[in-house]
Amino acid sequence: MTDGFRNNRRDLLKGAAASLSLAALARTALPGGAFAQGAGPEVKGAKLGFIALTDASPLFVAKEKGFFAKHGMPDVEVLKQASWGTTRDNLVLGSEGNGIDGAHILTPMPYLISAGRVTQNNVPVPMHILARLNSNGQCISVAKEYLDQKVALDAKVFKAAVEKKKAAGKSVKAAMTFPGGTHDLWLRYWMAAGGIDPDKDIETIVVPPPQMVANMKVGTMDCFCVGEPWNAQLVQQGLGYTALTTGELWKDHPEKAFAMRASFTEKYPNATRALLMAVLEAQQWCDKPENKDEVAAIAAKRQWMNVPVADVAGRIKGTIDYGDGRVVENSPFVMKFWNDNASYPYQSHDLWFLTEDIRWGKFDAQTDTKALIAKVNREDLWREAAKALGVTAIPASTSRGKETFFDGKVFDPADPAAYLSSLGIKRIA
Repeated sequence: MTDGFRNNRRDLLKGAAASLSLAALARTALPGGAFAQGAGPEVKGAKLGFIALTDASPLFVAKEKGFFAKHGMPDVEVLKQASWGTTRDNLVLGSEGNGIDGAHILTPMPYLISAGRVTQNNVPVPMHILARLNSNGQCISVAKEYLDQKVALDAKVFKAAVEKKKAAGKSVKAAMTFPGGTHDLWLRYWMAAGGIDPDKDIETIVVPPPQMVANMKVGTMDCFCVGEPWNAQLVQQGLGYTALTTGELWKDHPEKAFAMRASFTEKYPNATRALLMAVLEAQQWCDKPENKDEVAAIAAKRQWMNVPVADVAGRIKGTIDYGDGRVVENSPFVMKFWNDNASYPYQSHDLWFLTEDIRWGKFDAQTDTKALIAKVNREDLWREAAKALGVTAIPASTSRGKETFFDGKVFDPADPAAYLSSLGIKRIA
């Protein structure tokens, strides 16, 4: 890489960070930048997709507890998707094409879709992130054949096991749920920190979340990264164990998002506010301790995740049986839906995801992250919906500031290029 090219990339990334706080100011010039005041929803329904994961619970609860109906959207449909690839395809179609209007989604996906990085013929389909659905709550799990190695936060232990297996002529596979998505990035970060090159030392494969346990049972992979309840179910069935929760990599990290097609939010601003208010209210409800058992019971239902309640209840309340002898009560890495600003879509977090996707070649190094975040992240709509609900604890900044990872690396949103430079294993020079 030439010095000029490197400096250009650094300037782009620094420009993105410096401009995050200005993005909200530009909303006044954008269609749908503010909700129309004093009017009800333009439509009574919307089609929202979800994957069978515990972190989709706010959508389940908003439907079952009547929050969508309360805010004038009684005809909202919450529709199960087979995979994240299916979610993408149905978002591209939109409900008018028998697809969906919005979804519970991996946070990087609206960016990948908006930029045409993962769509057919690379056609961009503008998306808007309206809220974060949760923080924490994902895990990296390994097959029981590695039980004696006690694989945990330090991936160097797993690296030694991988090298031994490869020396015996066997392949090693790690499963994630969508290239460039959150699970892919957690898995890559963990492995790279332990000296494993995820593109050279192992084979990464894509497996839909609900199929992870079945694939581990037949020996398809050695480890996987996915959300709950599938890590807990792996332990319950005695097929493997949890090496680490992703909160151990980065405490209170952002995870799923609630996103809509931009065409919907711009055409139906009042319906968008109604949907967002319903989801935010459901997130608050989900995070009340007295509701946790009911959240688990709702999420476990056949139409949602179709799993035993026991596979959901423990971890959603902070009890983590890792399956290797470790049992943690009141885990500091419990999934959060609302508490500690879990719902607010910090733009600095979106910048981290984009920076990591640049690291691994999912986005070009020259990507104008500033412009992309300004188009996709609609934290301004979150603020308006939160205020309409009477929420007073609203973040003052679009940045949560510097973020420190388990290995000591620091992501400063003001200088993402420095963070990239500090990383050893990556696909860019």
